[in-house]
Amino acid sequence: MNAHALQQRAAGIARDPAFVAGFRSMLATMLGIGAWGLVTGVAMVKAGMSVPLAIFMSLIVYAGSAQLAVLPLLMVGAPLWVVWFTATCVNLRFVILSSMWRHYFGHLRLLHRLTLGYFSGDVIFVTFTHRYPTPEKKPEQLPFFWGAAVANWVFWQVFSIAGILLANVIPLSWGLGFAGVLALMGVLYSMLKDKAAWLACVVACGAAVATFALPLKLNILVAIAAAVTAGLLMETAERRAARHLPQPAIRPPDPAKGEKFPVLPLPEDAARKEQP
Repeated sequence: MNAHALQQRAAGIARDPAFVAGFRSMLATMLGIGAWGLVTGVAMVKAGMSVPLAIFMSLIVYAGSAQLAVLPLLMVGAPLWVVWFTATCVNLRFVILSSMWRHYFGHLRLLHRLTLGYFSGDVIFVTFTHRYPTPEKKPEQLPFFWGAAVANWVFWQVFSIAGILLANVIPLSWGLGFAGVLALMGVLYSMLKDKAAWLACVVACGAAVATFALPLKLNILVAIAAAVTAGLLMETAERRAARHLPQPAIRPPDPAKGEKFPVLPLPEDAARKEQP
């Protein structure tokens, strides 16, 4: 695909109503993402990075947890392979997320999928799957993803670079990272709509705390795996229970009412019959 065709396709996606919907869906997370990005930017400069190098890392790496995890290693001059290994372990959760993205975008070209992988994130995944819970390919899914991805990327980079430039003014003692976590928890609470989601959330929290002592923040990976397993088991149990519920009897058609086919009585019809 040449540059002109790519530009036209990008313009078409940006004009799609689903793109605007995706962008707006991320506005509620702006406070949490902004606080997290700000504290990451400050931490990079406080760790001894130059401003240009910190901006380069923010633009290229675009992974707050990995950036914060490797900063202590960079400060002590750890070997490059140790830095890469640590960042890889911290971001192993994206392997799980990518396997789920395949159900939605597996039909796209490799370069497009790699680009989606760079722009995807935890909050984007939660927002996207909340809107499209079943992995059925729909034409509006790609514009919605790009709307959410552009919003998330812009929020992160603006606040991260602001933290880099204002590192000597903003002290780490302000606890901006914790403020960001609290803001994102508020967004997460609004997405807990059913029993499976609540169970997955509780299991993830318990698993993360129970395995907190694991190195390289592997407790995050354990929490995600435990949450996915718990959610799937809960949904399976609910489907099995639904199959065993008594089904309403289908009554034969009533020619006097002009009915030609068997009729499934509505709940209000059954309620009227039970009244004396």
